[in-house]
Amino acid sequence: MFIGRERELGRLNEMYAGGDFECVIIYGRRRVGKTALIQEFIKDKRAIYFLSLETGADVNLVNFSKCIWSLSGSVIKAPSRFSNFMDALEAVNDLAADERLVLVIDEYPYLANSVRGMSSMLQAQVDTLFKSSKLFLILCGSSMSFMENQVLGYQSPLYGRRTAQFKIQPFSFFESMRFHEEYSALDKAVVYGITGGIPQYLIKINSNKSLNENIINGFFDPSSYFFEEPANLLKQELREPQMYNDVITAIATGSSRLNEISTKIGIETAVCSKYLTSLISLGIVKKESPVIGKKTKKTIYRLDDSMFRFWYRFVPQNASQIQSGAGERVYQNVEPHIPAFMGEVFEEICKQYLWRENLEERLPFYFRETGRWWGANPLTKAEQEIDIIAVCAQSSKAVFCECKWTNEKANSRILAELIEKSKIFDFKEKYYFIFSKSGFVGSLVAEAKEHDNIRLVSFDNMCI
Repeated sequence: MFIGRERELGRLNEMYAGGDFECVIIYGRRRVGKTALIQEFIKDKRAIYFLSLETGADVNLVNFSKCIWSLSGSVIKAPSRFSNFMDALEAVNDLAADERLVLVIDEYPYLANSVRGMSSMLQAQVDTLFKSSKLFLILCGSSMSFMENQVLGYQSPLYGRRTAQFKIQPFSFFESMRFHEEYSALDKAVVYGITGGIPQYLIKINSNKSLNENIINGFFDPSSYFFEEPANLLKQELREPQMYNDVITAIATGSSRLNEISTKIGIETAVCSKYLTSLISLGIVKKESPVIGKKTKKTIYRLDDSMFRFWYRFVPQNASQIQSGAGERVYQNVEPHIPAFMGEVFEEICKQYLWRENLEERLPFYFRETGRWWGANPLTKAEQEIDIIAVCAQSSKAVFCECKWTNEKANSRILAELIEKSKIFDFKEKYYFIFSKSGFVGSLVAEAKEHDNIRLVSFDNMCI
C-alpha cells in the first residue's frame, strides 16, 4: 500500500496532463521512497522504467534497449540492443512523437558515470528532439552531491533543461503516523524516532507485534535489518566508510564542535570538515547555529538522522551481547533511556507542529524560521538553551517554546524559566508555548487562561 506524497504526486500528474515535454529531476537520500513515488506515478501510464546499474556502459545499454523494446513491441523493429545510447534516445523520441510517454532513468548517477558524455547526449536530445515531443523525462538519483552539482548545477550540460525538481525528504511525524494505525500515539512517536521518518524503515516495523518486540527484533538481533543498516548505508555511499563511522561516533558520543570531532578521531580540522560536508549531503549530520545570532562562532554538528542517533547510542556499546543472543537483556537496559533519547525527537515533532499551524495561519503571526538557541545570558552570565524559537525576519515578534517529553505534567516553574530566558531578546511581542507529553498541572492551566500570549499544547492534542 502506497502512503503519502500527495503533494508530489499531484504536481507530477498536473505536469503530465499538460502534454508538453517535461524534464523532472527527483533526488534524495537512499531509502526515502523516490522509486516508490515514481512507480506510483507511472502505474497507470505508458512508461519506460530503466534502473541504471553500477556497471559498465555495455550492460546498461543492453538493459536500456530491453526496456525500450518491451514497450515498443512491433512498433520498432531492431536487434537485441541499440548500437549506442544516442540511437536508443532517438527511438524513445519516436515513441513519444505523438503519444504521451514517461521515460524514467532511475539511479542516473550510475549511468552518467558508466557512459562518457551521457549528460551531454541528453542535453543534445532535449535541445533538438525532446522539446518538441510529448516525452515526460524523469532523472532520479540517490547521490545527493551528484544530482545537485552535476545535474542541477550550473556547470552541468543539463543546467537549465529541467522543468521541475523534487528533493524527496523523510516523512514528518504526522505523515509517518499513517503507517501504524494500530499503535498508540506515544508508540508512533517512538517509531518515528527510531526510523527517522524514512519510508523503508517505517515499513520494517510490524504493527502486529508490540513496539518492544520490534525494537528487540530490529536492532538487538544480529540477523535483523537495522543491526547493520548504518554500516551498509555508509559502504554504499562513501569510499572511506570507517572514517565516516568514526566521525559519526564522535558526534554521537558528545563531540559537537569541529575541533572536538577532529581531535577525538585524530585528523586535521580541514580534513574532518570535508567528511562532515559529505555526511551533511547524505542527511545524516546537520550543521546548526543558534536561530538568533547566527554569525557567532557557536556552530555545532549534530546527527540529523534519528535512526542513526538511536543506533549509535545503543547498538555499538552492546554489540558483543547482541551477537551472543542477549538482545532481550540488552533492551531491558536500554528501555529506561528511551525517554531521554526521545527528548530531541520530541523537539523535532514540536517544530513540525509549529510549521503545520503556521501554514494554516493558526499562530499569533506568520513566522519564517525556527530553531534552537543556546548561548550566554548577558543578564546572568550563565549558559542557557531554548528548545525552539520561531521568528519572522525583521519582525518584532517571537514565539519561545519549551518541549517536555517526561512522565510528569509540566508546571508553572517551566513557564517562569522560559519567560526569564526570553528577556535576553528584545522583541516587542513575545509568545510562549509549552509542549508536554503528559499534560499540565492545574495551576499552569489557570495561568495560561489569564494570558493571551501563553499556549499549552499537549502531545495528545498535537496528534488530533
